[in-house]
Amino acid sequence: MSYSCFAVIDSKKHCDSLITEGLRALWKKDHVKSLELLTEARAIAEKNLWYEQMFSSIQSIGGNYYMMLDYGEALSYYLKSHEIAVKHLDPSYEFIILNNIAIIYTSEKKYDKSENYLKQALALSLKLKDSVKVGYSYINLAELANNKKQLSQARNYVKQSLIYLKDAKDIRDFASVVLIQNDLLSGNTAKARTDALKLLQTINADQYPENVVHLHIVIARSYFEEKDFNKALEYAFQAILDKPNLEIKNEVFQLMSEIYFEMKDYKGAIRYKDSINATDRKLHEIKNSQLFKTNEVKFQMQNYQREIAEKDIKIASERNFFYSILAIGVIVILFLIFVFRQQRIKNKQIKVIAQHNQEIIELKLQKEIDDNLISKKKEEIALLEQERLLKEIELKNQKISSKALFSSGRDEILEQILNSLSDIPQLSGNKILINHIKTLKNHIKADNDWEDFILHFEEVNHSFLKKLKTKHPDLTPNDIRFIAYIYMDLTSKEIASMLSITLEACRKRKERIIQKLGIPEDVSLNSYLASV
Repeated sequence: MSYSCFAVIDSKKHCDSLITEGLRALWKKDHVKSLELLTEARAIAEKNLWYEQMFSSIQSIGGNYYMMLDYGEALSYYLKSHEIAVKHLDPSYEFIILNNIAIIYTSEKKYDKSENYLKQALALSLKLKDSVKVGYSYINLAELANNKKQLSQARNYVKQSLIYLKDAKDIRDFASVVLIQNDLLSGNTAKARTDALKLLQTINADQYPENVVHLHIVIARSYFEEKDFNKALEYAFQAILDKPNLEIKNEVFQLMSEIYFEMKDYKGAIRYKDSINATDRKLHEIKNSQLFKTNEVKFQMQNYQREIAEKDIKIASERNFFYSILAIGVIVILFLIFVFRQQRIKNKQIKVIAQHNQEIIELKLQKEIDDNLISKKKEEIALLEQERLLKEIELKNQKISSKALFSSGRDEILEQILNSLSDIPQLSGNKILINHIKTLKNHIKADNDWEDFILHFEEVNHSFLKKLKTKHPDLTPNDIRFIAYIYMDLTSKEIASMLSITLEACRKRKERIIQKLGIPEDVSLNSYLASV
C-alpha cells in the first residue's frame, strides 16, 4: 500500500474519531464542544466525499440543535442528511433520518407532517425486510394516532408491531405501554391499570425510565376516572418520584390538581396549579436559556468555520505559491533549452519553411484548378446522364404507347371484319362459323396484352402505378389504365380509340378521375401525375 493510501485511512479514522467525540459531548449536553468537533468532521468528510461520515456528522449537528430546542435549525440539518442518505447511502440510513424528522414535527404538534414521514419510514422498513424496524415504525405510528385520538387506528398499529417484535422484548414493552395508554383513552380504565401493574413487574426500568413514568401516570389516571382519588394521588406522587422531564411533570401536576379539585381540597388544587405555572416559567426560562446558548453556539461555530476557511485558504495559498515557484523554474529551464535549440536551427528552418510554403501554394493552386475541372466534368456528366435517362424513358413510353395503339387498331380492324362477316346473309346460317366469330370477338375483348403493358410501363416509369395505388387505393383498374395512357401523353382521341369509347365519354372519365384524386382546379392532371 502506498503512502497516500495510508494517509487517506488515517484521515478517515481521524474523521470517525471526531464524530465519536462529538456524540459523547452531545450526550453530556456540551453542545459547543460537540458542534465544534462535528463541524470539523463534516468539513473533512465533504472535502473527501465520505458520505457516511457526512451523514453522521450533519445528523448529529441536527441532534444538538434538537436538544437545544431549536427545532427549525435541527430540521434543516436533518433534511440535509436525508438528501445524502437518499442519493449516496443504503436505505437503512434514510430510515433513521425519517424517524428523526417525524419526531421534530411531533414536538411541534404538526401531526400530519409527522405521520407522512413515519409512513415513509414504515414503507422503507418493509422494503428492507427488517422486522425490528417494521415493528418500531408501527409503534411510532400508534403513538402518533393516540395523540390524534385515532384510537382504533392506534390499536391496529400496535397489533401489527407485535407481529414483528417477537424477539425484541424492550421494544415490545414500548408497544405494550402505547397499547395500555390506548386502553385508558378508550375508557377501559380497569384493563389499562391491570396491564400497567403487570408490565411494571418485568419492564427494564433502568434502561427505559420514561416507560415507568408513563405507566404510573396511566395507573393514577385510571383510579382518578374511577373516583378512587387516594390511589390516584399515590401513583401520581410515584410518577413525580420517577424524575420525569418538565413537560411530563407538568402533565402529572395537572392530574394532581384535578384530583384535589374533585376531593374538594381547593387549596391543594390551587397549589398544584401554581406548580404548573412554576414549571411553565421554568420551561420558558430553559427555552430562553437554550435559545441564548444556541445563538452563542452559532456565533462560535461561525468563528470556528471562519477559522477553518482561513486555515484552508492559507494552506491552499502556500501550496499554490510552492507550485507557482516550481512551475516558473520549469518554464525558465524549458525556455532556455528552447531558445538554444531555436538559435541553432533558425536559418535552416527559415529555408525549409519558405520552400514548404512555396510548394503548398503551388499545390493549392493546382488543387483549385483540378477541383474546378472535376466539378465542371461532374456537372456535365450529370446533365448528360439526366438528359439520356429522360430521352430513354420518353422513347420507351413511345414504344409502349405505339404498341398499345397498334394493338388497339389491330383489334378494331379485326372486329370490323368480323362484324362484316356476320352481316353476310349467306354466312349467317352457318352456326359453326358464327360460333368461331363470337370466340374471336371475345378474344379481342379479353385484352391479353394489358398485363404485358403494365409490366413494361412500371419498369420504365419506376413503379409509378404502385405509388399511385398506395396514395389512392380507391382507384379502379379502368381508372389506372386511363391514368397510364394520360401519363404517356396520349391524346384524348388515342385514349378513346384504345378504350373503345367516344371522345365525350373520354372527357367525362377524365373529369371523374380528377375529382376522385382530389386535384385542385389550378393544377392540371398531367402536372399532378408528374409529381407522383
